[in-house]
Amino acid sequence: MPALSPAVVALLLSVVLLQVANGMFASLLGVRLGMEPDINPQIAGLVMSGYFVGMVLGCLWVPRIIEQVGHVRTFAALVSIMSAASISHAFYVDPWYWFALRVIYGVCVAGAYMVAESWLNGATSNDQRGSLLSIYMVAQYVAMTSAQYLLNLAPPASFVLYALVSILFSLALVPLSLSRSAASTSVTRSALSFRQLYEVSPLGMVASFGSGILNGALFGAASVFATAIGFDVSEVAIFVSAILIGGLVVQWPIGKISDLVDRRTVIAGSLGLTTILGLLLAFLPFPGFWIYVAMAGLYGGLCMTVYSLAVAHTNDYVESTDLVAASAGLLLAFGIGAVVGPIATTSAMQWVGNWGYYGIGAGVSAAVGLFTVWRMKQRSALPVNEQGPWVSVSRTTPVAAELDPRWEPEEEDGGEAPQPAPAPG
Repeated sequence: MPALSPAVVALLLSVVLLQVANGMFASLLGVRLGMEPDINPQIAGLVMSGYFVGMVLGCLWVPRIIEQVGHVRTFAALVSIMSAASISHAFYVDPWYWFALRVIYGVCVAGAYMVAESWLNGATSNDQRGSLLSIYMVAQYVAMTSAQYLLNLAPPASFVLYALVSILFSLALVPLSLSRSAASTSVTRSALSFRQLYEVSPLGMVASFGSGILNGALFGAASVFATAIGFDVSEVAIFVSAILIGGLVVQWPIGKISDLVDRRTVIAGSLGLTTILGLLLAFLPFPGFWIYVAMAGLYGGLCMTVYSLAVAHTNDYVESTDLVAASAGLLLAFGIGAVVGPIATTSAMQWVGNWGYYGIGAGVSAAVGLFTVWRMKQRSALPVNEQGPWVSVSRTTPVAAELDPRWEPEEEDGGEAPQPAPAPG
């Protein structure tokens, strides 16, 4: 473990507070929407998708704001808006009002993470990036998992929980704002178009998009689904936290296995298991709460692994200097899928019943899995000794890719960044 400077500790504390507030708020809104008799699951999914719309827009827009006013002012403004937007949900429950707030909130979340991650990049040396990325990822998972249990502090319809979210966002301002030694890196935009990235790795793009649908459903509709099947608030907290714990536990062994064999085999296998689990959860008789939660946790962990595998597969075919640009494109594909996920999943719940929540996930997993098998027939496997190492990556902003130890910063020689040569087919 690297020695953490006061600046890095402050940065991580701000991120933890952001994730506690964000994780708690997403579940709170899902439960609250599920309690409204006039709001069906399809409308609830549309409302929750607004967050991912905002995240995509934030990744595209916020770099320009940072260029104009700087990191500190941008972070302070965005977190202040997040605090105001979160508590504004308590005033009035209306789908279109909440959707607009979710878009604004999503833009600000993306921007806040972009600033925090650029600060984090500037506060560490190149040889410590991998260790710091691991700490950063664990901190996020622990924060989001623990956040679920704050839902038990007050009824979902009360003002208290919204106020608590707002307070946590306000407190997240303090560590970063007072860290005098925090340096920052510049926020760059992707140099690769979707077409170029698809030419480099068709599977990486499709798997990232499919992963976005799966994860969008997990984080955008899990609490809506859990409320719809009759879970109380404490059970919703356990259900959502099991998904997050599954993501933390399952990713590492699967990722490491992908370093030892053709990575596409692991992607196909993970998606096949996700399909089977999704069908079991959709159609088996309810096996009891704890067995169901354990199965849901494993399902969630497998879903959350797909994106890191897709990034690792794509990085096997791009130059290390282009990793950030490639990650930006994959993250955008993920974000578009995440917008689709809650809408498609809750629409399925509305049309065919609650089993549609896992039915959609099983269908998406099967489709991407079949595409993976097809791609394996179109391109020869890369020798295992030429594959790069698997790394668990953040799904927040493209800036987080700069913490990836596989990335090699370009030397400032005045030349343009070399473009990756498209791989065959």
